[in-house]
Amino acid sequence: MKSGIHPDYQLVAVSCACGNQWETRSTCADEIRLEICSQCHPFFTGKQKLIDTAGRVERFNRKYGKLQEKSSSN
Repeated sequence: MKSGIHPDYQLVAVSCACGNQWETRSTCADEIRLEICSQCHPFFTGKQKLIDTAGRVERFNRKYGKLQEKSSSN
């Protein structure tokens, strides 16, 4: 390996929005902040989290829920 051409590979602290923290090695900055990790992601936990942003789910149900009620009553 040539010397002087590779970036520094150092320990960095990783923190997730859920509060999970660990250390890893990276060429990035001193700290890495994540929004989602394997401890809180639904794929790994098996729990579905439904985040309703600005009432979108409720608006969808109001708009298309009526269509389902009409079609099931016919």
